[in-house]
Amino acid sequence: MSLPPDGHVHTEWSWDTVTGSMTGSCERALELGLPSVAFTEHADLTPWLIPEPVRPQLPDHFRVRLRPDGVLEPPDLDVSGYLACVEECRSRFPSLRILSGVELSEPHWHRPRADALLAAHDFDRVLGSVHSLPDGEHHHELTVIADRPPGELLRAYLEEVLGLVESTADFAVLAHIDYALRSWPGEGPPFVAADFEEELRTVLRSLRASGRALEVNTKVPLPGEVVRWWFQEGGEAVAFGSDAHEPGLVGHGFAEAAALVESCGFRPGRTPHDFWRR
Repeated sequence: MSLPPDGHVHTEWSWDTVTGSMTGSCERALELGLPSVAFTEHADLTPWLIPEPVRPQLPDHFRVRLRPDGVLEPPDLDVSGYLACVEECRSRFPSLRILSGVELSEPHWHRPRADALLAAHDFDRVLGSVHSLPDGEHHHELTVIADRPPGELLRAYLEEVLGLVESTADFAVLAHIDYALRSWPGEGPPFVAADFEEELRTVLRSLRASGRALEVNTKVPLPGEVVRWWFQEGGEAVAFGSDAHEPGLVGHGFAEAAALVESCGFRPGRTPHDFWRR
């Protein structure tokens, strides 16, 4: 089976990585035989309050973003520099289809900024995602929330994802519906997808009604039940994303993910670059 395109890759243009490389990611994609790659750099629109015990543990490139009040404010994406790098890589790697893109974090909370960014630049691929939850006057990034039971946190996350999907925010693919699982504790009861079937199916039904695609993100990876429920709920399209922040993780787990998606009823699109469809 040919590998699908990687539609979710971060490079040195995403503020949260110091190991990213667009050139290196292109080289890795060609090495794997990927037909195309989308560089969906972070446009994180929400400042996060970092809990005090966590602040000393942050990597240096996170700590330099901390304000005196402990709020981390992600910088704006340098779009002009990023797009120039995309054009350079397109010229350097003509056999690889390279898509420009952006991952919008909580665009339904920040419509003026999100809409202005998309109006000013013609990105090939736009992902919508949720990385944080509101807590009073602040927001907390999900992976540093330690004072809530994991099941409660996942349900709160899915409720916010539903809000994103039901909004008219402009994005084509819902990224990592399972983002909250990245902080699921290794000790204690394991994650069981069936325990959250109702909440997941509610999001999937709304996503299908919106006409957007579901991303099969291989970082965790996505539980197979979710892909099967997406097919059962009438979902039309699947995108694949490694969420790589370094070249060596481009296309990670794609053979297994493609086999899973095919077993659930989806098939490759009309060209190797397309979404997979039912």
